[in-house]
Amino acid sequence: MAFLHSFAVGYRALVIGSSGALGRAFCEQLKRDPDCALVTQLSRHTTPAFDLTDPPSIAAAAKALADNGPYQLILLATGVLHGPGIAPEKSLGAIDAEALQQVFQINSLGPALVLQHFLPLLDARGAMALLSAKVGSIEDNRLGGWYAYRASKAALNMLVKTAAIELARQRPQARLLSLHPGTVISPLSQPFRGAANARPAAQAAAELLKVVDASTAADSGGFFAYNGERLPW
Repeated sequence: MAFLHSFAVGYRALVIGSSGALGRAFCEQLKRDPDCALVTQLSRHTTPAFDLTDPPSIAAAAKALADNGPYQLILLATGVLHGPGIAPEKSLGAIDAEALQQVFQINSLGPALVLQHFLPLLDARGAMALLSAKVGSIEDNRLGGWYAYRASKAALNMLVKTAAIELARQRPQARLLSLHPGTVISPLSQPFRGAANARPAAQAAAELLKVVDASTAADSGGFFAYNGERLPW
């Protein structure tokens, strides 16, 4: 269980991607925090509806929720690794243009629009965190493969880093972070090696919230693992 101390009593949270394993876990953790006055959930199944593959829905959702802001905490708990027609590539020969575009839409292009439309709803001393992945680290890439997923998460990291520079000019006390959740028990990790050692979503959510809570404005634009380790770009 994670109680957050870097936000004032009565803080408001927004969880985007609340229907996924980590999104649901974030919501459950935040609802148990007595200092959290409001947890707003956003997904394809909520009203307003939200879909990273439908850019107008992103703008419309932000507009619909603006009156509930500013939010002290915004979490983007979305991402795709595999699905119908999408699988991690083991070689360059396995790259498929349509699958590559789908992965980038969900992991990079959609989140770019989330930053554009939802970052203005963040409190001047608030924190926004987006789920990335350690395999998106260019410096840490030693195994190769997984072209679409690696490249789309690397692009996400650059978007966060760049947006954090702009945010610092406007709201210097705010925080914008990329987070690596590790391997979590979820449909995303289930088919892959290492899933047997995956952590429950509730544990991962508590660990990630702790990282956000411990961060400061000086950490804005940083890339952090669930254990607080700063990861290389």
